Amino acid sequence: MALLEVNDLKTQFFTRDGVVRAVDGVTFHLDAGETLGLVGESGCGKSVTALSLMRLIPQPPGKIVNGQIVFDGQDILKMDDDDVRGIRGNNIAMIFQDPMTSLNPVLTISRQISEALELHLKLDKSEARKQTIELLELVGIPSAKKRVDDYPHQFSGGMRQRVMIAMALSCKPKLILADEPTTALDVTIQAQILELLKSLAKEFRTAFILITHDLGVVAGMTQRINVMYAGRIVEKADTGELFANPKMPYTWGLLRSIPRLDEQRKAKLLPIEGLPPDLISPPGGCKFEPRCQYRRDICREKEPELQHIPNAKPDHEARCWGTQNVAGGGWLVDTDWRREVGDVRVIEEIKGQAASETTTEGPGG
Repeated sequence: MALLEVNDLKTQFFTRDGVVRAVDGVTFHLDAGETLGLVGESGCGKSVTALSLMRLIPQPPGKIVNGQIVFDGQDILKMDDDDVRGIRGNNIAMIFQDPMTSLNPVLTISRQISEALELHLKLDKSEARKQTIELLELVGIPSAKKRVDDYPHQFSGGMRQRVMIAMALSCKPKLILADEPTTALDVTIQAQILELLKSLAKEFRTAFILITHDLGVVAGMTQRINVMYAGRIVEKADTGELFANPKMPYTWGLLRSIPRLDEQRKAKLLPIEGLPPDLISPPGGCKFEPRCQYRRDICREKEPELQHIPNAKPDHEARCWGTQNVAGGGWLVDTDWRREVGDVRVIEEIKGQAASETTTEGPGG
């Protein structure tokens, strides 16, 4: 049985302007000890999905309006608040993207980590302190005994993120949600933090959901990847398959925007033109259609389901008419995305549309 099963999860925010469908029918599963990547650009619903899993959506304005989150056989959405608090930090932990705003600036590192140990594991203060020092040593903080009583501002960005990882590991959870854990760090520190997470996942057999906008980050870290766009999963596959045989034009766009070391000729990186959709009034058809240079009329008329692709592995699915064996669909099944960049006229049209939208939303607009 899967450790985590999420079925048709819908999280919405009720604002003055209308209902924001931040997560709109997300379904996925995660096995014990597995690492899953949740990838997409800012505003696609990745972080809101993670906060929904821990029932941390602020109410109001947010609300989980539909779905199931079955963790270890129990539906988190049906639990009362006290039971959920017993799971948070104990069985499911989270590493947030900015440790400086996640750590309490007026409490020592020792106090912040030992609090969870005292609450969930019922350790006394001296035992909790001893275990806190062991955790700091485990995540590679030098002179842990001396630094345990320091405050967050006395640590560098990379060290603060290590403290957050120690905090997440403190109660030996079954699942850790890592929300953009390397965003605020420079490249060398990023590599160290990712290597640390990878080794800890192996050592403790902890399941990870790694949330990021960077496909390069998940390449060596995860077994499977779910690509999100506009609150929905638009492509899912195991990691090797997704990089070798991506099928959704949005995924192609993400891959084209990553610098590659194996390119013989250093080509210009291609951005995804246009702007993400307004989640209050999204497009009626495929949510990516306004930005897609491979679009056809069917894309505007109706939204596709997440379905298996004809010439791909059995568990490889995409939400795209161009990959589906239906009337008017299937034109992208054999497309070589590295060579065929789509209709140039459509690209120019998307650029023009984005420019006009940016102008109308300028100062005072």
